[in-house]
Amino acid sequence: MAKPPVLDDFDRAILALLQQDNSTPQREIAEAVYLSAPAVQRRIRRLQDSGVIAANTAVLDARLLGRPLTLIVEVRVISEQKAKVAPFKQRVQEEPAVQQCYSITGDGDFLLVLSVASMEEYEALSERLFGSDQNVERFRTSVALGTLKRSFAIPL
Repeated sequence: MAKPPVLDDFDRAILALLQQDNSTPQREIAEAVYLSAPAVQRRIRRLQDSGVIAANTAVLDARLLGRPLTLIVEVRVISEQKAKVAPFKQRVQEEPAVQQCYSITGDGDFLLVLSVASMEEYEALSERLFGSDQNVERFRTSVALGTLKRSFAIPL
C-alpha cells in the first residue's frame, strides 16, 4: 500500500469543496481557499496522481433512471481461498448492477449493494452471481425501503 500523501489545510479545503460539487470551476475554488487558480490546479493534479482523488463521477438518481430498488446482500462463502473466491469476485466486478462490494468480517464474507429495476431482475441477477457458484454457502438479501443518507464524502 502506498504511503498516503501529506495534506495541508489548503488541500483539505479543496477536497471539501470538490466533495460538495466536483464540477466547481477551479477559479471559484481558488477564490474560496485564497490561492491562485494555477496553484489549485497543481494541487488537484497532485491529489489525483497520488490517488487521494480516486475518481470524478456524477451521482445519478437511480429511481429516475428506472432502477428504484436498492438491495443489500450479505454473502457467505464456504472457502475464502483465493482460487475458490476468484470466480465470484470476477462476476461481481463485471456486473453493472453491483454498485459496491466489500469484503467484511462477521457472519458474512462479502456485502454487496445492488441497484435493480425489479425483483424479477434481482432474481436473475442472484442466479448469475450466486446460484451456480458451489463456493457460495448462502446469501441474505435486504431491501432498502428508503434512503436516509447517501454519500461518499470522507470527513476531513
